[in-house]
Amino acid sequence: MQSELCIYDLATGKVRVVLTHPGLIEAPNWHASGDLYVNGEGRLWRVPAGTGRLEPVDTGFAVWLNNDHGLSPDGRWIALSDKTETGQSAIYRVPLEGGVPERLVGEVPSWWHGWSPDGRAIVYAAARGRGVTVWLRPLGGAEVCLAEGFDHADGPDFSADGAWVWFNGERDGAVNLWRVRPDGTEIERMTAERTVDWFPHPSPCGRHVVYLAYPEGTEGHPGGLDVALRLMPQAGGPSRELVRLHGGQGTINVPSWAPDGGAFAFMRFAG
Repeated sequence: MQSELCIYDLATGKVRVVLTHPGLIEAPNWHASGDLYVNGEGRLWRVPAGTGRLEPVDTGFAVWLNNDHGLSPDGRWIALSDKTETGQSAIYRVPLEGGVPERLVGEVPSWWHGWSPDGRAIVYAAARGRGVTVWLRPLGGAEVCLAEGFDHADGPDFSADGAWVWFNGERDGAVNLWRVRPDGTEIERMTAERTVDWFPHPSPCGRHVVYLAYPEGTEGHPGGLDVALRLMPQAGGPSRELVRLHGGQGTINVPSWAPDGGAFAFMRFAG
């Protein structure tokens, strides 16, 4: 397995390879400093800007991470999804410089996916006896389900203004992108393609949503497939293909936009 950490520039339409790694690394985040964060081998790694190297991040006892992690809006915290303590995925945060994990969601299994723009709430996918769907939790508050009535809902992420939570939802065998208000009202379907659409990420500039498009008939969100990254307007409308690649799981599971919304990071794989 070979992993390539890449950056797509919207202005030029070009892909730049930041790091080639002879193993599996996944799910990049982009810090305001320019550093990128990925997971691999159950750990979190920093790729300092301009270096092309992996540096381990101290996550305390949390050493069984999956690829659902991300940076708080103020850049001070990293949310993690880890199985070490419970045997099922639980959500924590650690300081950017590393440290002892602090539990954010008591219930398991839960998989982190997004911070609210003010940093006061998180959205995540979770199974609560009715299959996997999308939840919101104010920090220190009670969780609220945002996506009832789906066979499966996943991959939630806030718009930059905090007005919407985007997610992928399956109904009647079709997996499309949807959005909903943070109070659970005004749910809208945003795509109706033949592709299987996952992991929508609204841009910080408020203009775009990038997402992963699987081939028609794909079940779940596996890796090792020929997939596409597509871009659509946040207001809704036709999407366009940006790049085709070998990937899927781990390519763009979590928010990976540059702070100005002019580029995003993603993973592609070979072997």
